[in-house]
Amino acid sequence: LIAAPAKGKKKRIKRVSHHTPTSIVCTSNTSSHDSTIELGLIFSLLVMALYFYGFFESIMALPEVPKGAGVGVGRHLGENLNLAKDEWSVENIDEAQIPAIADTLRRHVPKSPSGANGAIQVPDHKWPASVRYENNFETIVHPGDGHTTMSVPKFWSPPIHNGVLMTRETAMKVGSCNEPDKVTGSIVRGDDCPPDERTIYFAIASYRDFQCRYTVESAFLRAKNPKRIRIGVVDQIVNGEDPACDEPIEPCDQNPNQALCLYKDRVDVYEMEADLSVGPVFARHIGHRLYRGEYYYTQSDAHVTWTQDWDADIIQQMEDTRNEMAVLTTYLTDVQGSIDENGHSLRNTRPIMCNTDYEGGGNQASHLRHGSQPERVPTIHGVSQMQPYWAAGFSFSRGHFVVNVPYDALQPMIFQGEEMSIGIRGFTVGYDMYAPERSVCFHHYAVGNNAKTRNKVPHFWEHARTYKGIGIKAMDRLLGIVHMNPEVDPTSWDHTEEELYGLGSVRTPEKFYETFGIDVVNKKTENHLCRFVDKGGMHRQFTKLLRPDGMGVDYDRITYKFKDPAPNEPR
Repeated sequence: LIAAPAKGKKKRIKRVSHHTPTSIVCTSNTSSHDSTIELGLIFSLLVMALYFYGFFESIMALPEVPKGAGVGVGRHLGENLNLAKDEWSVENIDEAQIPAIADTLRRHVPKSPSGANGAIQVPDHKWPASVRYENNFETIVHPGDGHTTMSVPKFWSPPIHNGVLMTRETAMKVGSCNEPDKVTGSIVRGDDCPPDERTIYFAIASYRDFQCRYTVESAFLRAKNPKRIRIGVVDQIVNGEDPACDEPIEPCDQNPNQALCLYKDRVDVYEMEADLSVGPVFARHIGHRLYRGEYYYTQSDAHVTWTQDWDADIIQQMEDTRNEMAVLTTYLTDVQGSIDENGHSLRNTRPIMCNTDYEGGGNQASHLRHGSQPERVPTIHGVSQMQPYWAAGFSFSRGHFVVNVPYDALQPMIFQGEEMSIGIRGFTVGYDMYAPERSVCFHHYAVGNNAKTRNKVPHFWEHARTYKGIGIKAMDRLLGIVHMNPEVDPTSWDHTEEELYGLGSVRTPEKFYETFGIDVVNKKTENHLCRFVDKGGMHRQFTKLLRPDGMGVDYDRITYKFKDPAPNEPR
């Protein structure tokens, strides 16, 4: 359990052992030989020379600040680098130099890790994995208040697409197997890892949700192979009021067969005090930091119930696409009337993501928001169906999706807009979205029999006054990164770490907009897109252009531009 610090308190880390020597024992052996003394002096001078050489190299490695930016010299030790925004904290800075400073800082964002021959290097995999046993944390500044420091796990890897379409060879370097290869002993086996042995990382962002631990229980106990699952929870709670997500529902000595008793070592919980919550984007950002090279990645809300053998089912659906860049994602169906007591689905319908339109204006910039999605018997049978949009409530993909499209740390107080940010950024890296043919989990909405209990669960916007105004700036950044606010001066929004949280270069956002009928200038969408998507037209046309190696659909060959087929009919 890793605990983020409260305001004004020191950070605390639980269940993480740090072994530090408690004493230093020095022994001496005196000698009267002059030659020994002379050798000691020569050695000391050599050490001092190396020290000053290292100090000089460290100074030269500091980021250079453009001349005229209010700083007298090119590199400074004395100025304060604000870790929350990566901006030099210098008074009386010339505003004309801000874009240049931001560009300078962006050049220091880590690129894809490459070896001497230019090949992408992927970090070592471990299984079982846990951040509890690592000393691999870093300090960041809370994006809401700008001064609270938080100790968080480092990302397992920076993006590995290297600004181009990721090769299949690189993709196969990501993903641990539950069992090592019998010959090589490696747990990184690529396609050779049997589907039933491929590991899954399941990320949950929970805000004061009593059902979080029930979701964990369901995920483990309904899985065909629970030993290949690892769960990472960002648990935003009020201690003493809210149950922790890794707290068993009953004491383990009374009911040892609970998942949180049987598989407690497969659950990493990052506990954060609720008043630090600034919405799902930042919480899921930390959840992405908990990823450690698992073969698959999935995320859902903290209040879902899983079907029996869900892990084998969703993997089979994923593999049936024959698309390494597939992301199976959708809004979930309500749990009521959807699942029997044995965990079997009662549904033969599924939602598909195709209905979205603009909202906003006024204080907050206009942005796309998904509406209610159509749920019908799938038109395409035997495989998941291609769709344009991504949903945060359920997503399943290969693990490299987390590596290449990490949640942006600098989008506090964003709720609507999260899905456009991840979806369009993923599109530019080369990922393709699909609606699962079969639902493997169902959502507990605050309706019907669940209305009374679900409506008692608090929401993060109870802190809206504390973080008033920051969501407006965050939305400007979000829209700017995905080119959805061309009317806004690019120098007016925060470009910090845009290489890490920005776009790929396989496709452009403009290609997405023109293909699916989105006018980012006039803030309009072509209506009735679902007639093209839900009825299977998109799937039939676009899957023909799947690259031979399975590395995504080749949108360079797509000339289709959606137009409303029924402009005179209501939406």
